Amino acid sequence: MFNRIHHIAIICADYEKSKDFYVNKLGFTILAEVYRKERKSYKLDLAVNGLYQIELFSFENPPERPSQPEAQGLRHLAFEVDDIDLEIDRLNANGIVTEAIRVDEFTEKRFTFFADPDGLPLELYEL
Repeated sequence: MFNRIHHIAIICADYEKSKDFYVNKLGFTILAEVYRKERKSYKLDLAVNGLYQIELFSFENPPERPSQPEAQGLRHLAFEVDDIDLEIDRLNANGIVTEAIRVDEFTEKRFTFFADPDGLPLELYEL
């Protein structure tokens, strides 16, 4: 039986730029960081509010995402927030552009999208 999602893995094009984005701009906590010499690859484990984990990988010349967000595979990663306006202000103050707030037609909850340095669609979803 599955208990819960353990981690989400993301491959980035520019490790230092993505590390800065996820740690300094989004505020995730570093759990571990290793460089795998034989693969010329970094692996950065990040804690998301002590509940979830993101693994940030770097590889030499990873292929770009074919399209967004309708490519096969992960469509987007959504983060639950208590106050979407506050989080949008925080992201914008860090130079992160967010889309206009939308309202889910079924739940009537507010949400918006923004992108990581590689264009991965990220969502804020207000509860």
